[in-house]
Amino acid sequence: MRCAVLLVLLVCAAARDAAAVVTDGLLANGNFESGPPKSDLVNGTVVKGGNAIPNWQTSGFVEYIESGHKQGDMLLVVPQGAHAVRLGNEASILQRLSVTRGAYYAVTFSAARTCAQAETINISVSPESGVLPMQTIYGSNGWDSYSWAFKAKFDTVELVIHNPGVEEDPACGPLIDAVAIRTLYPPTLTKGNMLKNGGFEEGPYFLPNASWGVLVPPNIEDDHSPLPAWMIMSSKAVKYVDAAHFKVPEGARAVELVGGKESALVQEVRTVPGWTYRLSFAVGDANDGCTGSMVAEAYAGRATVKVPYTSNGAGGYKRAVLEFAADRNRTRVVFQSTFYHMKPDGTLCGPVIDDAKLIPLRKKTTGGRRHML
Repeated sequence: MRCAVLLVLLVCAAARDAAAVVTDGLLANGNFESGPPKSDLVNGTVVKGGNAIPNWQTSGFVEYIESGHKQGDMLLVVPQGAHAVRLGNEASILQRLSVTRGAYYAVTFSAARTCAQAETINISVSPESGVLPMQTIYGSNGWDSYSWAFKAKFDTVELVIHNPGVEEDPACGPLIDAVAIRTLYPPTLTKGNMLKNGGFEEGPYFLPNASWGVLVPPNIEDDHSPLPAWMIMSSKAVKYVDAAHFKVPEGARAVELVGGKESALVQEVRTVPGWTYRLSFAVGDANDGCTGSMVAEAYAGRATVKVPYTSNGAGGYKRAVLEFAADRNRTRVVFQSTFYHMKPDGTLCGPVIDDAKLIPLRKKTTGGRRHML
């Protein structure tokens, strides 16, 4: 009998500590719909014990929140399903993942502020980590989906989402929901295009029924871009959008420039000094309520083009071309929005960039030519 009991305990411990095998989509209990037993909840929400939430380990002040939970005059809403977790001061959630060493992955999760005006989220997969600021809210319902990428250094890794905040109320902190992952495949050059991933088809996982897109953070927050081959420069994120919930000019995915001149979409390519090149791309709107006069800018070498686009919110687009002379062995191709734009509800938005292609003309020139089609 003692041996049988010991065997059961060992099996339970092994199951608890086992790493979940990664497949594209939600992590095991990534939406937190499988909750702790009521005996492990203090005052109805505070999680007691580090292993109370199935498939997760918790540390610090963690609450298990049901959609509609009231916090003073605030009604907490869960974006998907009925449950989420809230991370108080220095609280964290952890899940062990079985991955392929050397492979690249993008984590996607949804988060919302509940108290503080300047919350941040730490995310890490040892030995890499990043800090995702939440000062700017891009989603009209108060939620945003964030992406963060890492390169697996081991066969088993620990994904940790941590609230580093120190608030007067220790319970204040972000709500976390719908944690997912996707394997990233580094894009290669295709015939007729010197840009990699020019159609933005390779990127982070889109949560089912998440109609607000996925934020891709600036490179200062992420050593590996969730948008392979592209870097996000400056301080603001860009929004990754899909054809299932938005209008995109080409294919299934595109990028919405929601940070004005505070964010830039950048790719560096090999060029031959003295040769000319033609950059073509599409500029449009995502049919997400962002209307008005927009201007998208493109830079390459010493040439620039500003592409005006008037959005009526129908998801249209136009094409533009920039020809430039390379003066270095490597040239940066840059896209950004000239202005900030807001929807009627006050959330940030902007022009969409898609179908970017770069081809050599192999003709020497001294200036840049630009035109819209």
